[in-house]
Amino acid sequence: MKKFCFQLFITMLTISACSPSEPETIAEILKGSPQIEGRTEYLNSPYVTAGNRLYMVGHQDGSFPDLGWHIKGEMGGVWNHPIKLMDGFEVEIEDSGNRIILDKADSFVNFPMANRHTYDFKDSGLEIERWQFVPDGIQGIIVQFMVRNTNTEARSLHFKFTGHSDLRPTWLGEQTGMIDSSDVAKFNTDHDAWVMQDESNPWSVMFGSDSISQSHQETKNEQSGLGTSAAILYNVNIDPNSSAVLNIFIAGSYVSVDDMEESYENIKTNAFNFLRAKKERYAELALRTKLTIPDKDMEQTFEWLKYNCDWLVRTVPEVGTGIAAGIPDYPWWFGVDSEYALKGYMAIGQDHAVYETISLLDSVSHAVNGNGRIIHEMSSNGAVFNKGNINETPQFASLIWEIYKWNGDREFLMSYYPTVKSGLQWLMDTKDANKNLFPDGFGMMEIHGLDSEMIDVASYTQRAFEDAAKIAAVLNDRSSAESYNTIADKLRKKINEEFWSDTFNSYADFIGTDKQALHLIEDAIVRADTLNKPWAIEELRQTQQTILDNPSRDPRPFVLHHNWVVNTPLEMGIAEPEKALKALKTAEKFVNPFGVFVTGIDRDESAGSDDGSFKGSQVFSYTGAVMTLPTAVQAVAENNYGRPEKALNYLQRMTRTFSYALPGSMYEVSPDYGMMTQAWNIYGFAIPIVQQFFGIDPMASEKMVVIKPRMPESWDKASIENVRIGENSISVFYQTIDTKKELMVTQESSEWTVKLVLPPGSYQVKNGEGKLSEHDDAILWIGKGSSIELTEE
Repeated sequence: MKKFCFQLFITMLTISACSPSEPETIAEILKGSPQIEGRTEYLNSPYVTAGNRLYMVGHQDGSFPDLGWHIKGEMGGVWNHPIKLMDGFEVEIEDSGNRIILDKADSFVNFPMANRHTYDFKDSGLEIERWQFVPDGIQGIIVQFMVRNTNTEARSLHFKFTGHSDLRPTWLGEQTGMIDSSDVAKFNTDHDAWVMQDESNPWSVMFGSDSISQSHQETKNEQSGLGTSAAILYNVNIDPNSSAVLNIFIAGSYVSVDDMEESYENIKTNAFNFLRAKKERYAELALRTKLTIPDKDMEQTFEWLKYNCDWLVRTVPEVGTGIAAGIPDYPWWFGVDSEYALKGYMAIGQDHAVYETISLLDSVSHAVNGNGRIIHEMSSNGAVFNKGNINETPQFASLIWEIYKWNGDREFLMSYYPTVKSGLQWLMDTKDANKNLFPDGFGMMEIHGLDSEMIDVASYTQRAFEDAAKIAAVLNDRSSAESYNTIADKLRKKINEEFWSDTFNSYADFIGTDKQALHLIEDAIVRADTLNKPWAIEELRQTQQTILDNPSRDPRPFVLHHNWVVNTPLEMGIAEPEKALKALKTAEKFVNPFGVFVTGIDRDESAGSDDGSFKGSQVFSYTGAVMTLPTAVQAVAENNYGRPEKALNYLQRMTRTFSYALPGSMYEVSPDYGMMTQAWNIYGFAIPIVQQFFGIDPMASEKMVVIKPRMPESWDKASIENVRIGENSISVFYQTIDTKKELMVTQESSEWTVKLVLPPGSYQVKNGEGKLSEHDDAILWIGKGSSIELTEE
């Protein structure tokens, strides 16, 4: 990092020690807010402070190193999509000839809506806190420095803030005519702030303070790219054992300088009101789908995943609003990531993000494909990179049905039914060459050559036709409903018959030709040898020899990689119970303390330990990875087949990764690799907990909710409160006392029908108007009321 020497004459006092009219501080406003302190060993790893328009990524030690691979070394800094504003900034303090640089924080604390770096310069008698937050809907950020003088003498400090612009386009910018050019800096005396502009584009960024500067200077930019650097200096006088506050405001625009200046003045004038509003909004998010369980680590994880979800909402007004897949390298929009995540978003009550994201995916898919096919990945400038993997189209159909169950909005269903219908038509007309109902092409596994008939594509296609039949029935499209049901039934049977392998007690990775399989085996052997997995090499060679000894002219199922997607028939509830239990047992071989391996042949011996960082390759790769999504799928699968204890075990594995590297967040690759926060993580907690453990199965269109608890035994007392379903809000309270179960359900709309499905036994109805009936495998209560309470006798 470049060091700067001061050659200044300070002529005016600008910042004084705190007095009776003390300036507002982020610390004071955030008193009582949730907070988590990071681990010292991860201070040199990323953090994010996020808003829906702008976000900042740096390291927890306060520095801004080059990071990321999607645009190599450029995914950190300050982003206002579809452009980057800054690589970051540096802060230097001169104190009586001594120079202090704020690039090695002693601690980092994360808040849902802000973060804090703490620097303790004991030898200098200074304690410094750097806070930052991004307001909702604003193209700007406030960085606040609280400087405490612990000495018994007053002191005058010279504070230097150096900003490094890098006004450059997002990934794929060139596809929409976004061509980067050099930045130029000019000091704006009206705003007492630096303004940096791209010479050939309307992109700009500015930074300054609400305190009067003493001087300013351009400095040499030593960052990569075409940016520029400039410093602004302030005088800070502090009494003994007192503090001073300096606010730095950063704002930018990709539209015009006027737009940037408007954002700058807005945040400068209203920053702390914005913070109060954001704090209140986050408190309200926390109250929605509020979980209380004995496992307080998991309870905290669930709460913070709700905050993580909000961090990922990305708005570019000219393109749309939707949830990004992850930060820092996937800060734009994806089809399949959203199709998993939005089911969780809906269950935690963040429905606005759900509707906006679905609308964005649908409209862009229509513009790009025009045939119902759903895109895979779109950058923040609207450029589509991948027009859609095969699984994304059927998963969109299931997403639409799932959201309809929660909102009961017939117009919503009608709006997206044309996409569902044309998408399924496209899928079967163009991707099922041999007309066996198994579409060909890439699914979730992006392994070269795995583009034949994939198990996940088959599973999600089966579920899509089943869900599309329900949509068609609601919309009185009887002929389509009948046709879709017929296909769904056939696919369910075919998946269980044609993808199942008795040899491996698993569903196959894919159905393909011997030639395809032998080629993939050779590649897999190289992979296993590189990763030093002798057991995998031996198994692959045995499979290779079996194929050679028993050749087939027809495509057939193959188990090669033990990819996590072999468990999607269990996730979708397609697997026959006997096969499911065998497959669940097989899947247990491909886990470590943090979850499920993406590719089973990559498994290692880490199952014998309880800790350990993921050692990724120098070039970003998912080889050898354990990820939250495969682990989430396994938890859902276990619950589908009546094994909540096993499901809980997978949730506990994921919970171990919470705050492992970034406090308050969960990495995409467990425990500390890839994206530091990832949208689909909420799928792995909201679905197993809300919809399976508590058993909440909504049907808002009928003003009815089915509740079928399948609680882990260790949760002797648990509640989920304020679960939003249509116009209603449901809360479920469960406890076990002396082996006797007690269940209470409350709802805001007493006229809604509640259907309780309970294990066999004798129950007393303490509250609620309804009918109790006994069935072979369950006790059923159907009734209404604002409060319903049953106790096992």
